[in-house]
Amino acid sequence: MARVYLSLGSNQEPHHYLRAALDELRARFGHINVSPAYRSAAVGFDGADFVNLAVGLDTDLDPNALNDWLHALEDHHGRRRDVPRYADRTLDLDIVLYDDLVTQGPGHLDIPRKELKHAFVLKPLADIAPDVRHPVSGSTMAELWAAFPVEREPLKLEPL
Repeated sequence: MARVYLSLGSNQEPHHYLRAALDELRARFGHINVSPAYRSAAVGFDGADFVNLAVGLDTDLDPNALNDWLHALEDHHGRRRDVPRYADRTLDLDIVLYDDLVTQGPGHLDIPRKELKHAFVLKPLADIAPDVRHPVSGSTMAELWAAFPVEREPLKLEPL
């Protein structure tokens, strides 16, 4: 079993779609660790605010199979793939960390996820996995968050 951390985000009916994704993650993987949710401005395009959170889970799926499963979950909940990559979306589910693996693959598989440089991925991950180390830098998520310039990307705690 691998320990995996995911980033979940939505800016279209985020409470509905994030709750649905959490339910399906629990149904497939059992116990999951869930961070608080945060609201932030869209990054990379002009759009509605996103609500993001992180999930930690254990899986027997390899990274490619897990990525495919997550894409199917996004598609099941109306994720459109016929629009620009950086656009409004019902669900955005990404593998951020997969044990200490460093890899890239099809379907935008990129581990560790480059979006760890953004508050909307880093802060929720630091909340549930402060002692987990980045597989390249060796810094813990708590250390990375402590060094983050929070004024650059403000977050607001969002009840889910």
